[in-house]
Amino acid sequence: MKVTVRPGEGVPLLLCNGIGASLELLDTFVDALDPSIPVIRFDAPGIGGSQLPRRPYNLVTLSRSLGKVLTELGHDRVDVLGISWGGALAQQFAAQNPRRCRRLVLVSTSAGWMMVPGRPHVLRTMATPKRYRDQEFGASVAGSIYGGAFREDSGIARNFYARQKGSVTSRRAYVLQLAAGAGWTSLPFLKLLRQPTLILAGDDDPIIPLVNAKMLHRGLPNSELHVFHDGHLGLLVLADELAPRIAEFLGR
Repeated sequence: MKVTVRPGEGVPLLLCNGIGASLELLDTFVDALDPSIPVIRFDAPGIGGSQLPRRPYNLVTLSRSLGKVLTELGHDRVDVLGISWGGALAQQFAAQNPRRCRRLVLVSTSAGWMMVPGRPHVLRTMATPKRYRDQEFGASVAGSIYGGAFREDSGIARNFYARQKGSVTSRRAYVLQLAAGAGWTSLPFLKLLRQPTLILAGDDDPIIPLVNAKMLHRGLPNSELHVFHDGHLGLLVLADELAPRIAEFLGR
């Protein structure tokens, strides 16, 4: 598994990425985040610089692997931020490692397969990695699948996919990542997650409608909800606004 570490002081922030995206996706956010906060990033199996796994995996086994990585890095405790698919992984990690996960940040994500789904054409587009492999296609559909500023500025989409070029090393890797979350839901254990949790969600998210964040907020006993005016990738578009909000939450 490819792992990068930004050094700093205090409890590190472990970033769990969206489906098909390499760790570079969150460069804009990391650059805007308080530089004193240590940041750990990784590529999921088969994505970016990580090798294709020999066999299928799921969120439980991937959470276990992350625990081993953190042990090798010498970290007993972390804060965890997960965006989209990575938000599911973050919830699973927090459930499996209640003492290792201090705080939780969930961005543009849901409680899993029992979520209120996006529109069918959006889900069909998300079912394949074509948007990563074909930048022109990606730019043409970005507004309809990501919403927010991507609807109004095609340049944002082109810059986004340029950074992600080649991040999906194979179609099989994407399918394995999809399969890892198939049938998964956090609803049975949400109320058991006692970590202070910040939920961030956009008011124009075609992939994971805002109602899903409200469901998470109701289910998580120690959570707060912040709704921002953008879409699925608002964490990147509004990095200068949201990164300080996250840093303040982590520093309490």
